[in-house]
Amino acid sequence: MSTRPPSMRDVASRAGVSLSTVSRVMRGAPGVAPQVRERVRNAADELSYVVSRNASGLVTGRTGRVSVVVPYLKPWFFGSVLAGISEVLREADLDMLVYQVGDLRPQPGWTRTLPLRRNCDAVITVSMDLSEEECHRLDDVGVPLVLTGQRVPGRASVFIDDQAGAAGATRHLLNLGHTRIAYIGSRGDSWYSGSSMNRLRGYQAAMGKAGLTPWSLIKPPGHEGGEHAMGELLSDLDPPTAVLAEFDDIAMGAHRALRRSGIGVPEAISLMGFDNHEGAAILDLTTVDQSPADIGAAAGRLAVEITEGTRPRDTHLEMPTQIIPRQSTSAPRSVRGLS
Repeated sequence: MSTRPPSMRDVASRAGVSLSTVSRVMRGAPGVAPQVRERVRNAADELSYVVSRNASGLVTGRTGRVSVVVPYLKPWFFGSVLAGISEVLREADLDMLVYQVGDLRPQPGWTRTLPLRRNCDAVITVSMDLSEEECHRLDDVGVPLVLTGQRVPGRASVFIDDQAGAAGATRHLLNLGHTRIAYIGSRGDSWYSGSSMNRLRGYQAAMGKAGLTPWSLIKPPGHEGGEHAMGELLSDLDPPTAVLAEFDDIAMGAHRALRRSGIGVPEAISLMGFDNHEGAAILDLTTVDQSPADIGAAAGRLAVEITEGTRPRDTHLEMPTQIIPRQSTSAPRSVRGLS
């Protein structure tokens, strides 16, 4: 006796319809009469048929999968973007394949090592800062490409205005009365990301417009970079009264340095971050919220819509940012009338 599981062809034979009709019913697609749809579902139930992505793909030419290329899995930001993408794809009955490449700027030729061809219906990249050549190589996969974290003319992109976000954060501190505002930025071992450069430019532009001299330190990303930078700032003869960090991770390291030095936040130094990390609320850290989960959800929806042909492949989606005021920022001592 055969133990072969029932196939889509078996369902089609029992229901007396074509393979394409079975596929449409299984996917919930329109264009099937109600009585035919019921007959197909009854046949599937009688056979205990379970939908197979591969079998459906033979009929539709679709795999039912979206590939997501991400630098890392561990940091909070990337995980939040992936969660947003995953939720949207699940609602669309699509699977998500995740490829971690291990760097914001991988070695040349990394696109050739990804097993994407004939394996997915769309590709989403997360904060990869792709070059035009790398975009072209991903185009060779033959499916829509959606970029997050960067804006590229002629390509589907989901992004925030990093420069405007950092400028707004700087103005927030300026409006509190601060004039000695330092900025802690980040740079990897061999790569300076576009997002990092734009946030620094936003800070510098706001300081320049206020007639003030920018004061920036560039360190490795993460808590340690923020802690070391704050140590340097505290060693100055006239330390800043406020510090803006490129990321909340950096701000958390700076906060640790201030706490260990017995320096009050915001009594002595106001501190502000960027991202609205889940730990920022715990530290009561003023920050710029860019909602990475919403960015991921927007990228997921865009990939689905482009694949279905309801959105053009060069759609640009600029996501909003907003300042979340908390207890880590206040007016400087001089404005509050303190010595």
